[in-house]
Amino acid sequence: MNANEQLLTTFETRVRQMLLRFQQLKKENEDLYALVEQKGREIDELRQKMDQKEHDYDSLKMAKMMEITDGDLEGAKARVSKLIRDVNKCIAILSDAQ
Repeated sequence: MNANEQLLTTFETRVRQMLLRFQQLKKENEDLYALVEQKGREIDELRQKMDQKEHDYDSLKMAKMMEITDGDLEGAKARVSKLIRDVNKCIAILSDAQ
C-alpha cells in the first residue's frame, strides 16, 4: 500500500468517524429539543395552576373580608340598638323629672 492509499484510507476512516459522531450529536440534539419542549409544557401547566390558585386565593380573601364585614355589621347594629335604648332611658328620665 503506498502513501496515497494509506492517506485515503485514513481520510475515509476519519470521515466515517465524523459521520457517526454527527449522527450521535444529531440524536442528542433532538432529545434535548424534546426535553425543552416538555419542560415548556410543564411550565405552562404550572403557570395555569398558579393563576388558578391566585384567583382562588383572591376569592377566598374577598369572602373572608365580607364575613368580617357581616360580623362587624351585626356588632354595629347591636351597639346602635344599645345606644338607642340608653337615649330612650335618658329621655324617659328627663320626661319624668319635668
